[in-house]
Amino acid sequence: MNVSHITTHVLDAAQGLPAQGVAVQLSALREGEWQLLAEAVTDADGRAKRLGPEALPAGTYRLRFDTGAYFASRSTPTFFPEAQLTFVIDDETRHYHVPLLLSPFAYSTYRGS
Repeated sequence: MNVSHITTHVLDAAQGLPAQGVAVQLSALREGEWQLLAEAVTDADGRAKRLGPEALPAGTYRLRFDTGAYFASRSTPTFFPEAQLTFVIDDETRHYHVPLLLSPFAYSTYRGS
């Protein structure tokens, strides 16, 4: 597997560096319940390229980032112990890249390419 259907990139915006070592979970909403599909840890470039299968059906998905452990490992206090991003795959033929811009007291995201 080269790249999964869903990938992410975490940037520590406070440091201006990739956020290496952030644990990420991918879950799918199936019949009203969240099902864990995959887990990964961001690499030296802050990326998780192998996060689940190469193809996923249309549906609702969630990425959960363990931001608390990331900041604790750097002795940095944080307001958000985790960040959860919920999104919809509506085109099964497209790749979905869901980045996270992170700081100890804020985070944001966007639909990447």
